[in-house]
Amino acid sequence: MAVKITDECISCEACAPECPVAAILDEGNEKNPFDNLFYVKPESCVECIGHADEPRCVEACPTEGAIVWDMPYTLEFNEHYRDGHESGVYNIREHKKKGLMLPEQKEQAFISEVSMSDRESNAVIGRWS
Repeated sequence: MAVKITDECISCEACAPECPVAAILDEGNEKNPFDNLFYVKPESCVECIGHADEPRCVEACPTEGAIVWDMPYTLEFNEHYRDGHESGVYNIREHKKKGLMLPEQKEQAFISEVSMSDRESNAVIGRWS
């Protein structure tokens, strides 16, 4: 994942259709671990690399602070995502043969220019920053 949706989300549904890889789940989706907000599947988000200059969900979102940076979905942060999955922060997809689709199974692209301090602090993205 590289972005996540916070409780600032107003569930306006503007972000999901903008995602080029269908990584955003609405609040009624059975794979969404949260009841009242949208969710970005960390194993799918590519930060719109190859699709736009910044995450398109942020461009569509009308709410400041609703979409923030998260850690890159890379091997370096495998434990971050494993621990988050176990604690319910993330709901990582489980493949029938490969198991939990953590970064050790498949890393995702990320914008390297975003600082680790921005990612660690879940800084707001784009026009809101």
